[in-house]
This record gives sequence, structure tokens and C-alpha cells, in this order.
Amino acid sequence: MPYTSNKPGSPASPDELRARIPGWGADADPAQRPAVPREQPGIETGAHWNLPEDQPGRGGREKSVEHDRLTPVFGTAQPLHGVAGRVRRYAYDTYSEGQTAHWLLLLLGDRVDSTTAHLKSLFSRRPDDPITQSGILGERGHRPFASRFGRGRADLKHAWLDPLLVLGPWLLAGTMIVMLGRAIVRPAARRRNAQG
Repeated sequence: MPYTSNKPGSPASPDELRARIPGWGADADPAQRPAVPREQPGIETGAHWNLPEDQPGRGGREKSVEHDRLTPVFGTAQPLHGVAGRVRRYAYDTYSEGQTAHWLLLLLGDRVDSTTAHLKSLFSRRPDDPITQSGILGERGHRPFASRFGRGRADLKHAWLDPLLVLGPWLLAGTMIVMLGRAIVRPAARRRNAQG
């Protein structure tokens, strides 16, 4: 059971482990283990509890399916919300952390969250500005092109992708608005032509 000091079951003996697992016990010699002094029994750690008391507000928090219970202490800074929250909760409720689907759903939740934030920004008084907020104007006057090439910069590997990530949501939102406008205008024009 996770998060307790009690280990369930009896562990196998060192001889059984050596016979079963090739190379087991290579670090059994204390001379090869720098952490040995801190692992000795009787060292005072300062902990005054076996399991900390549970933090309030546990209802609705996500936990992995492979754990029996939620950790005693957890973060509350970013609660799940909206469609992205539902995607993330589904990932936690359905798939183990060892499954690819779990992590792909969490990535999808992040993409949905960022797209939602971009779309909300479009309809606010001060929408996102992809030019100034990308920092590209900060390089003006500091040799932006010469400083990128021949210096071994790691960001050159993804430089071609940056404009897509910055401008992509704007282009997608613009395309959706145009398509929605056409879908509204065309039937109205057809009705007028049919009547006239």
C-alpha cells in the first residue's frame, strides 16, 4: 500500500534474490554505498508521525488508478475546469500512469486548455498579441539572425515550429470564424434569391 511506512508481505532473502535476479546485491557492500550512514536505524529524522493527517478538500481531486488513496498532501493551485478538466479526469480515472493513453490524454487536455485560453483572449478587450508576446521584437537591434546561426543554439531545432505554435491558434480561430460566417450568410442569400 503506498504512502505508509509498512511494507506488505515478507521480502525475499538476499540469497533468493541473488539466485533469481542476475547482478542483485552489487551494492550490498557498505563501502560502495555513500548513503549508508543515513540509512542506519536509530537516526533521528524529525518526523513525528507515521502518516501525515489528510489535507482538507480531498473531494474531486484526481489520483492515479494504481494508488489506493490520494496522497495526504496535494496541490490545489490549478483545479480542473472545463472540457480540458474533463479530459484530464478521464485520463486519471481510466488509465494507469504506465499506459501511453494516460499521457496522451493529459497532453490533449493541455492543448484544449491553451486553445480555450487563446479563444477567450480573442473575445476580450485586450486579446493576445502573438508578435510582441513571442519576444521576437526583443531581438531587434541585437543581430537576431546572426546570433542564431553558427553558435550551436539548441532552439534552432524547433525554430521552424515556433511560428506554427504561436500563429496556429489565431489562424485556426480566424478560419473557424470565416467558415461560420459563410454557413450563416449562404442560406440567407439562397432564401432571398428563391423569394426574389
